[in-house]
Amino acid sequence: MIPEPTATAASRASAQTRNSHDEANSSGPVNHSEDESGNENRQKSVRRRKRPHEGSENVKRKSAKASRSSVSRAGGSRGKQRHVEAVTLFEVVTMGRSAMQAVIDDWIEAYVTDRDSSLLDLISFFIQCSGCKGVVTAEMCQSKEDSEVMSKMVEELDEVSGLQYKKFLAFPWILTVTWPMDTDSVEYPLIQSGPYGRWFHSEFCDFVSVLVAQCQHSVIFDSYLMNSLISLLTELSDSYVRAFRHTCTLAAVKLLSSLVAVALSLSVGIENSQKLHEVQKTKTRQKSTLQQERIQKKITELQEKRAELESMMDIIFKGIFLKRYRDVLPEIRSICMEELGLWMKLYSSAFLTDSYLKYMGWMMHDKMPDVRLKCVLGLQGLYGDPPLLPKLDLFTSRFKERMISMTLDKDNEVAVQTMKLLLLISKTSDDVLSTKDYKQLLQFVYSSQRPLAATAGELLFSRLLNTVAPASDTQDEISEAEAHKQQTSARLKALLQFYQESELHKHVVYLVDSLWDCGGALLKDWHTLTSILLQDSSSHSPGLTQAEQAVLVEILVASVRQAAEGPALAGRSGAKKVMNAREKKIQLDDCTKLTDHLLVVLPKLLSKFSGSCDIVASLMKIPQYFLSECPEADHTQGESQSFSADEEKTGEILAALKKLRAFHNCHDLLKWNVFELLSPLLSVESSEGGAPPEVLLEVLQCLCYCMLWSLNTSTETLTSREKAVAQRLQLRLFCERGNRCLSHSDHSVRQQAFLGVCDVLTAHSYQLQVWDPSSFGPLLYTPSPKLQRALLTFVCMHVFVGPDCDSQSSVRENSEVERLEDLHKRRNLLAAFCKLIVHGVLEMSMAAEVFMYYVKYYNDFGDIIKEMMYRTRQMDRIESARTLVLCLQQLFVRLKQEQESGGRAHPGVQTFTCIKELARRFALTFGDLVKFRECVVMIHRNGIEFVFQEFSQTPETPTPPYLSYLTILSEFSGKLLKPDKKTVFSYLQKHTAEHVIDLREESWQPLIYYRASLLAAAEGEDAVSYVSSDRKLYPPNRSPFSKQKLEGSKSPCAFSPVDSKASKVHRSSFSSSNQERTADVDPFSVPVEPPAKSLNIEGSVLSAGNEADDDTVEVEL
Repeated sequence: MIPEPTATAASRASAQTRNSHDEANSSGPVNHSEDESGNENRQKSVRRRKRPHEGSENVKRKSAKASRSSVSRAGGSRGKQRHVEAVTLFEVVTMGRSAMQAVIDDWIEAYVTDRDSSLLDLISFFIQCSGCKGVVTAEMCQSKEDSEVMSKMVEELDEVSGLQYKKFLAFPWILTVTWPMDTDSVEYPLIQSGPYGRWFHSEFCDFVSVLVAQCQHSVIFDSYLMNSLISLLTELSDSYVRAFRHTCTLAAVKLLSSLVAVALSLSVGIENSQKLHEVQKTKTRQKSTLQQERIQKKITELQEKRAELESMMDIIFKGIFLKRYRDVLPEIRSICMEELGLWMKLYSSAFLTDSYLKYMGWMMHDKMPDVRLKCVLGLQGLYGDPPLLPKLDLFTSRFKERMISMTLDKDNEVAVQTMKLLLLISKTSDDVLSTKDYKQLLQFVYSSQRPLAATAGELLFSRLLNTVAPASDTQDEISEAEAHKQQTSARLKALLQFYQESELHKHVVYLVDSLWDCGGALLKDWHTLTSILLQDSSSHSPGLTQAEQAVLVEILVASVRQAAEGPALAGRSGAKKVMNAREKKIQLDDCTKLTDHLLVVLPKLLSKFSGSCDIVASLMKIPQYFLSECPEADHTQGESQSFSADEEKTGEILAALKKLRAFHNCHDLLKWNVFELLSPLLSVESSEGGAPPEVLLEVLQCLCYCMLWSLNTSTETLTSREKAVAQRLQLRLFCERGNRCLSHSDHSVRQQAFLGVCDVLTAHSYQLQVWDPSSFGPLLYTPSPKLQRALLTFVCMHVFVGPDCDSQSSVRENSEVERLEDLHKRRNLLAAFCKLIVHGVLEMSMAAEVFMYYVKYYNDFGDIIKEMMYRTRQMDRIESARTLVLCLQQLFVRLKQEQESGGRAHPGVQTFTCIKELARRFALTFGDLVKFRECVVMIHRNGIEFVFQEFSQTPETPTPPYLSYLTILSEFSGKLLKPDKKTVFSYLQKHTAEHVIDLREESWQPLIYYRASLLAAAEGEDAVSYVSSDRKLYPPNRSPFSKQKLEGSKSPCAFSPVDSKASKVHRSSFSSSNQERTADVDPFSVPVEPPAKSLNIEGSVLSAGNEADDDTVEVEL
């Protein structure tokens, strides 16, 4: 609240000083932000001024009650004091609408008595609502046209005093708002988060509405209050300060909306007075003439008031709306568009013209979704009012394409509301949307967003399906049921035609889901649907084609699924996830109806369409949605068992098993004890009178389905420990019988047994992971070592086979199709085995046998093996690295054994070059050196121990037998960090210290190569360039690193920095050329006399590399 001038006399001098200071600093930089100002009328030179600290536009509101602003009115001549109310107008906002009306009434009474002081109170209210807690200074202005006064209307800051100034004209007052620039201005009441911000927005808008409503019969037409208020809001809404601009723009548009409400009430009064005047004209008495004059005078007075209100609205629109509807702040643009739609709907005589509608069309191209949404919602209100439609013709023709394109908006809500707008237009105007437009819009029934698809489904239903009527000349003669059937048939044919003409999608289930909300009655009319399908084509009505029958069956299945499960679909979001009690009851009733009807009709449908496999397959999906508690389902349950283990004819058993497999794939048949009936068939070999291979194949698949259903329903079926133990016994029995089938003579039986065991073990591992400990669940089962070895052997013998192998029984290159089919089967087998390792069913070390073939079969299985390597590394990095080491060591040992035995090459043995290449490929998988630091160090330590740990030097065995493995291990040297290289080198020296090593002998070349790889990696060189320099003998317990440490300090550099750079460049060029030269050289061969130049360069590299500290880490650029 602003105190009286006499109450602030003491501060008047300081205020005048501050005013003079404002004028002295009028050329200072303006406190604004170019990206937040949104003022198109500012000069460009002002935009280029210095921008102050961020977040200094206004003050953050920290409590509901704002402190009172101290204001002095310089130049005021009145000296009487006015009573200061205990409650300010700003505090009224926190008290609700009833208290607001009482206080505003008191303010109106005070305004009538002293309008200047009351007006300043109202001005203070709007400034406080902007979050400003500064000082407001007011002085009188004699004329608006005074050029000296207008030159003082500035907005600037003083960085020396840390204050911001805003001086503007709210005639008859010149107001100066001063506030600290270093205060937090991120939040002001309108944008505060949480309930307070929303509540303040509502109460602030109510205050403006109540103020205009209470003043409409008194002071609103005094040419003083509204002029000053509009001038205040115009100036503050044009400020660079976001809080002023946002708050006062909202107040201005709400003020215009309130004036529209007053103008509407005046229009009603004018209309009533004109009717009364017409009535008085029919009377001929003298008294009626006086009455007519009085009524005419009232009409003129009301019309003048309405004209004055329209003038105020025009000033607000041109002075505030036209500047702010393109503001940089999206909240301000949204406010403007929302209120513009309201003005055009409520006061269409003044605002619903093309000159106002164009702003709505332009802002539909706004980059912010909320602004576009406000435009669409506003247009919905206009198109939903039929009397307003003639005024929208030009707008519709101009912006129709934009509205259609907005259905593809990236914001889902904008797209949905735009589709609702177009649906409204299609219902009110038949000729606006063309056939091409409808074709584009109706494709949204296949959208991934369910709200958009449901709205498009409503458009489809209203446009195509709801308008179809049965064409019959004898409408009165047919019964009501027959008329309903004809109408439903006509609608279904229209739906079938739309689906068949749709060239983009073939998803019936999504089409049914889109039509479910508006056309559920049509889709749930299963009696009519099935009667049309069973109808004979020779009937009096034309029948359906085979393609239409197939689509209608899919619609039937989709409607059954929708009624039983709800709108949850894979790939479609936005559906309601939780159903209320009413929806659950409707779902239960629908399931009961479809079960009662389709249990009787489904056999007839299967009999009629038995010749079409696709239609029968679709119809067989229906029973899974039946209610098991239905009496008809219980009656037919016993009749569905169509197989017996005691049948004599193999063909009948095979046919029954195929039917059982088809049913068991989609339905849970555990209560029929399928496992106990079929498992004995696996216990006898076919050579001993057992089942033939084709029967065993079906039995294995059925038993696999049994175990998968049992594991999947563990949470419902395992209610006691006895049932859990019985389930584990079944699992063990299935794995044992499957293990026996792995050695069957038929290849397809072996493959099916392998896949079945792998799938069941993987599912069991998954159920253990998701098991809730608070309830009974599956018990732990670990495959026996015999089964584990059998699975690994099967993979090695039946997956990694090819033309280069001796046994080519599995792969015969008869044709490309057969080769690809066989490759697909082998990939499935390998993937099933890899899942067992990834899920922890098998030990990770068993992956070593698979990793051996990573390079050899990279084109066929490289992606699968690499994915398993990635997954195992996520489980345990160290254990995964050990598996890679085990793989390399096993390959190396096999190669060594074959070389010592002198036998012919075995398919499982790879050459030394292949093993080294495999190690190189393994090393490439360690991309992040810091992340896999421990893994790489472990690989080196394990390799060194593998070579030297069990070696005792004798004259007969001067070198370790596995010394050549160090050459393979050197492939991982480049993945070591610099501190780790020194650690590994010391570890190597520790193992070689006990042995007499002569580096000049060829047998020690792998050690030379490995040591060189560790030393060369420190300088980015290759190992071969270091081999010759490494011939210099060191004591067994000394290394280049240990020698340097014994000296106690770092050696001085032997060359200048310039020479260092030159030598590094020279070394790099040598290294590259040397690598090219030695690319094809055997790593065990060493040049007898290397060039002198290379020796000198290598020596300088070694000396420079030894000068680095232990902490130093070099980075190659």
